[in-house]
Amino acid sequence: VCSVPYFKNKTVKARAALRANIGKGSPKDIFDEIQTLIIKNHIDVNLLNDQALKKLLVDNNIGIECSGFAYYVLNAECKMRGKGAIDKHLSFVNCHGLFGKIRCLLRPVENCDVRTLANNKNSNVISVKETQVGDIITMTGIVGDTNSTITPTEMRREERDHILIIQEIEYQNFIPSIIHYSHAIAYPEDGLYGNGIKQGQIQIIYPDRSIMEANWTENGKTNENNRLFIRANKSNTEIRRLKWF
Repeated sequence: VCSVPYFKNKTVKARAALRANIGKGSPKDIFDEIQTLIIKNHIDVNLLNDQALKKLLVDNNIGIECSGFAYYVLNAECKMRGKGAIDKHLSFVNCHGLFGKIRCLLRPVENCDVRTLANNKNSNVISVKETQVGDIITMTGIVGDTNSTITPTEMRREERDHILIIQEIEYQNFIPSIIHYSHAIAYPEDGLYGNGIKQGQIQIIYPDRSIMEANWTENGKTNENNRLFIRANKSNTEIRRLKWF
């Protein structure tokens, strides 16, 4: 058992590659690819421990990026609510013309990024007080900071849009007090094998104000020491709900 790694290799031109190798694979896609690697490399599964499994995934460029993770979680939630598959509802804002529409029809997850889910055609901005399980927190764009201690390489990494899935909410007097989230991420301090699906929480201080006026905690780090909060603070960060939810 291991956390599926975060897919980081954005420079490879792999438009027609397997989904598991471009950060867009479903759990079954990833499982099937692992099975193929085990057979191909004559790996004894009885000797495959947690660390070896994670290494196998990373070394073979198998992982999930944030929008791919969000797509499959939201797709499962959509089906559970009796709404069918998520691609039947999505407006693929990056697909244009006849060929673009065909591409999105055949490869929906590959053409669904953070900005697709954060587009007003697909979701609405909601307040902290309205937040429910299954909502998303999107971070798009980034505001430059000349006083930032983040290196240029890290800044380029953090310029990518990002998305969190709200998985659990604690309430006080029927108002959200703690929001629990999951996401796919890679922090520089994670090293080669420490990245992947992570979880954290947002402690709400002012329910009537922005989500940025809250305490974000992940890996024991809060706001000023929390890379995710710093990134969110530099982005257009919104709580959103899919329109068909």
